[in-house]
Amino acid sequence: MKKLSDEVTFRHGATISTRTAQSPMLTNSGLDEKVTQDTIDYYNVRSQSAGMVIVEYTSVSPNGGPSRSWAPNREQLAIYNDSFIPGFKNIAESLKKDGNKAILQLVHSGREAQYRIVLGGRVEVPSKIDFPWIDYPIHELTEDEVWGIVKDFGTATKRAIESGFDGVEIHGANHYLHQEFFSAFSNTRNDYWGGDLNKRMNFAIEVAREVFKVVAEHAPKDFIVGYRISPEEIHGDNIGYNWQEAQQLLQKLTELFEFDYVHLSTNDYTSTPSDSDKNYAQLLGEAVQKPTLLLIAGGIHTVEKMEDALNYVDIVSLGRPTLIDTQIGYKIKNGQSDRILLEFNEASVNKSHLTPGLIELLANTDYFDMPGIEYLKTLTNIQLDDVVTHDGTK
Repeated sequence: MKKLSDEVTFRHGATISTRTAQSPMLTNSGLDEKVTQDTIDYYNVRSQSAGMVIVEYTSVSPNGGPSRSWAPNREQLAIYNDSFIPGFKNIAESLKKDGNKAILQLVHSGREAQYRIVLGGRVEVPSKIDFPWIDYPIHELTEDEVWGIVKDFGTATKRAIESGFDGVEIHGANHYLHQEFFSAFSNTRNDYWGGDLNKRMNFAIEVAREVFKVVAEHAPKDFIVGYRISPEEIHGDNIGYNWQEAQQLLQKLTELFEFDYVHLSTNDYTSTPSDSDKNYAQLLGEAVQKPTLLLIAGGIHTVEKMEDALNYVDIVSLGRPTLIDTQIGYKIKNGQSDRILLEFNEASVNKSHLTPGLIELLANTDYFDMPGIEYLKTLTNIQLDDVVTHDGTK
């Protein structure tokens, strides 16, 4: 019987203190894409939020971000050259000071990197097709340019190692470049990087190959490598892939490479596809080759839901709860689950060190309807422009 307070050991020997992870969440705190004091303060108080903290999605390439920025000092972070290392060293040290693990999520944001246009760059995609919700120019990557991005994931992994992180997570979810290559909707290529299902897997496979090569050469033996995926990409008539195809990708990735974990990105950990009574964790978990472990994120907001999610996965991935309470992992480990804070109020916000950009985002976006959100709204009078999401909705 799995318990939240269990220690968990990954296949390469790394151990975390509980069956909890903090999900990677954008802090909207980067300046020139670099770690700021706001970023450091935010992570410094989350060294006990979970057994491991997965630091927000970080661009591996100059055109791999930023996405969803609305001001120069609210940018997505990056690690595409050595000048970014000092800031990430501060984050890694802050997160590891109480013995928990620090993981850096690596990404190329693909068509979502719209703020790069503002900064004078370009937005890179697998295929230059008409996305109805995109009103900025996009660049279709050449075969050589794709190989260059593959290499960027490798060099970013080396910088994460040099920064002191305990692992990296390859971001293959949420409509960023990995998912765009795997999606039949956004990838219409007819070369090594696209065509049939197997070719649409090649970007994920080659990035994994490069990352594991760098890890073998430069990382400690217990270095953690994870992969995040959205279980399906179906938006009405726009079908990128179904869960059966996601199963095939995960089976291949975990057969070819020694991933420590696979991380499922959902809105609700209990959700099921239209053609099965099983939930996504059950279905995709069938494809993940042991001893690779399974994580899931999505609507796990209470201790009761955390415990229920362990019926399907090895580790629960907590997002919004760690914004409210920065000591969830500590409280679970020490028998204080009944003392976990569940809503924003003056006391919890004072302890949480939310970044100004994150407060603005949470307080001004209806999607984040969290307990106590009205208190956050009293902290800012700044109204954000509507954010256009990947499927064109507001």
